[in-house]
Amino acid sequence: MFEQGIDVEQLKPYHPHKEEMIKINKGKRFQQAVDAVEEFLRKTKGKDQASSHNSNEEKNRRNSSEERSKQSAGEEKRKASLSEGKLKKGTGEGKKRVSSVSSERGSKSPLKRAQDQSPRKRGRPPKDEKDLTIPESSTVKRVMTGTVAGFKWPPSVSEPVKDSDPHFHHFLLSQTEKPAVCYQAITKKLKVCEEETGSTSIQAADSTAVNGSITPTDKKIGFLGLGLMGSGIVSNLLKMGHTVTVWNRTAEKCDLFIQEGARLGRTPAEVVSTCDITFACVSDPKAAKDLVLGPSGVLQGIRPGKCYVDMSTVDADTVTELAQVIVSRGGRFLEAPVSGNQQLSNDGMLVILAAGDRGLYEDCSSCFQAMGKTSFFLGEVGNAAKMMLIVNMVQGSFMATIAEGLTLAQVTGQSQQTLLDILNQGQLASIFLDQKCQNILQGNFKPDFYLKYIQKDLRLAIALGDSVNHPTPMAAAANEVYKRAKALDQSDNDMSAVYRAYIH
Repeated sequence: MFEQGIDVEQLKPYHPHKEEMIKINKGKRFQQAVDAVEEFLRKTKGKDQASSHNSNEEKNRRNSSEERSKQSAGEEKRKASLSEGKLKKGTGEGKKRVSSVSSERGSKSPLKRAQDQSPRKRGRPPKDEKDLTIPESSTVKRVMTGTVAGFKWPPSVSEPVKDSDPHFHHFLLSQTEKPAVCYQAITKKLKVCEEETGSTSIQAADSTAVNGSITPTDKKIGFLGLGLMGSGIVSNLLKMGHTVTVWNRTAEKCDLFIQEGARLGRTPAEVVSTCDITFACVSDPKAAKDLVLGPSGVLQGIRPGKCYVDMSTVDADTVTELAQVIVSRGGRFLEAPVSGNQQLSNDGMLVILAAGDRGLYEDCSSCFQAMGKTSFFLGEVGNAAKMMLIVNMVQGSFMATIAEGLTLAQVTGQSQQTLLDILNQGQLASIFLDQKCQNILQGNFKPDFYLKYIQKDLRLAIALGDSVNHPTPMAAAANEVYKRAKALDQSDNDMSAVYRAYIH
């Protein structure tokens, strides 16, 4: 594979495309690799400057040494000539001395000795010229073997060989000032590694999509529901090489994914019957039940061995009911709600909370790696639903508190921007805090997580508390504020639009 190489035209400038590469390769390990390579290059640049300085000094010393050698050789030659002249006029002792001098000159002359002492030996290039030959090869060697700890070569030929990541090759190539020259050095190094390991792939330290390439399952995947979350999930499944059949209540939303290589299913029942594992991600408990139990629904396509994974955020009672009807038909069931938003879904950085059939959880491994940065298996059906509601209860309550703080700052004459700056320097600093405050300050409430859905989750979390007689006063208060925002027609805006409930 490496013999084919990469066209120089495909190389991209590093800095303008760095963020794009990081986004494509997702993850902590690749980011660590980027940081490690940049740190290495900074150190190398410093060493190169020092080496250049030392090289100039060495060159000056060499020139000085050669000059002294020439002078010394000339002086000894002159003395030798004078000695010869005197010896011609001398006695037999003088002739003996001449013979001695001639013998020494024949074996190794002073000039020859002076040349041998010089740093520059015959038939060998000077050190600085040698260093200029292939500096890139040295750099790549250290990057490959020591600096980027997040990447490793497969230990044996017996392991499955995965496709190498072209973005990592582009990343390495883009670090050099002479990509056309360095390309040959990198290719040479990759061929050497291929010979040493028996594999041509560069793999991440683990197999998750966040940290490197994954091997997609050979099972046929179905996906029902292409909303804010589902769209990003399906895109990443396709990107990672899965075979996916899609269905959505509004059929037009399928068109983009068909163009990306997905297949179209006419009904949920058809998708389930033609696929090995079918995922679903819909809005609420009613939609989840209708999808399974309605006309041409999932249940109509379930046969023994068929697998169904519900990724919707619903209550434990709903998911338990769905599990029972799926299993009663011989199917396998897993609940797997996801924590995140549209951006995290698009980036394949969701957190997956799963419960139910442990074997099915394992079978979904490559799919979960494609759509998320991590996953948790929480045991029996219902546990993931409960945990998801608690997570969203905390998030929704926090968002309401942020909005409350910003409005209080405004009415008391304090700068909202300054409040955000202070919060960003403290223990509450987070991407969530910054993004939602920016939404409010800019008046941009384009949905990343619908306000109506966070209010639904708060309502379900409060009901969960009621079921075990546990107080949820903070969530109850936040829920009232979201209900007020919904009354102000903010349902289809981002959850940060709860801010408007405080200013009306």
